[in-house]
Amino acid sequence: MLATLAVHSVEPELLSLPDAVRTAAAAAAAIGVTPAEIANSLIFRAHDEQGTITPLLVLTSGAHQVDLVKIADLLDGVDHVDRADADFVRAATGFAIGGVAPVGHPEPIRTIVDVSLSRYRHVWAAAGHSHTVYRTTYEELLRVTAGHAIEVA
Repeated sequence: MLATLAVHSVEPELLSLPDAVRTAAAAAAAIGVTPAEIANSLIFRAHDEQGTITPLLVLTSGAHQVDLVKIADLLDGVDHVDRADADFVRAATGFAIGGVAPVGHPEPIRTIVDVSLSRYRHVWAAAGHSHTVYRTTYEELLRVTAGHAIEVA
């Protein structure tokens, strides 16, 4: 993850937490921000009309529930989207659920960035481990992930 950020001239402010933070609420409490300021990295399975399944990364505000039907309707070439299990997440990202970073995956992943994150000067994202987060911005997330800005809730 750090190498990918370095390619984009990003030197992240890492924060190591004493306990695992696998939810937005836990991360927000540990950092001292609201859950809305947590950029959750959620992996879903995007199905196309031919039955091919590819990973889809949704960086969403911790205050939102992702609307999978809405996302599928907004994405070209996607028939439907469903939840990914832990094995799929690890295979697609190299990270375990609860520590999925926005970047640093074995292969590029189609990425959506929740527009609601733009309301905050800074947001916090997982840094590849459930005990580590880093401070970033909405604009930086769009840039380093080559993500698409979409309203996800």
